Amino acid sequence: MVYRHALQRTDPLFPDKTISLVMDIGQGAGLSGASGARPFLPPLLAGALASGDIGLDFDDSGWQFLESPGFLLAVFALGVVWYLAERSGVNHRLLRLGSLFFAVVFGALLFGGSLAEGGEAELPGIFAGAAVAVLAFFAINGLLDRAARRLDDDAAGLLNLYADAVALILAAVAIFVPPVAFLALAAFVVVLLKGRATADRKYAGLRILR
Repeated sequence: MVYRHALQRTDPLFPDKTISLVMDIGQGAGLSGASGARPFLPPLLAGALASGDIGLDFDDSGWQFLESPGFLLAVFALGVVWYLAERSGVNHRLLRLGSLFFAVVFGALLFGGSLAEGGEAELPGIFAGAAVAVLAFFAINGLLDRAARRLDDDAAGLLNLYADAVALILAAVAIFVPPVAFLALAAFVVVLLKGRATADRKYAGLRILR
């Protein structure tokens, strides 16, 4: 929001409404992509900052619950439970499906809330946020899976912490410098396509060996 308002004051080439919409989309896309990478830290960061009107503010948007103490406490509790579950060795496939579910939910909420914050219709953001979260989820988790196969167990155990850091940084970038978030979306696409290409080459190699 801060970056958007600065552009509105200094850029005479584009209407204020256009600039505001681009900033809102960048913010929403970045936050939903960050939620796709790891679902719990981005809504916590966005809600905590919004509660202090730092960078964004959901007041009077109809989405005030995103910065409410009850919502933030619930997300925090879920994050703690998820961390403990990952450490305890709960079924990996079950955790992966649960992470995807929460990534889609938080991605949709944060994109919808970002558009609503700027006075735009939130419904397109809900659908776009879910889609971006899915893109980021499969891109990041595919990358982590490929990296884990090359590392020993101790090093592989740290990969989720790296993903948390990526999610937190991307969420902060989306809030304070929204246009940069579009680069992250392009990076997710590249990572996903490279992962698919690697998998196809591996599958082709296995077929040759047979």
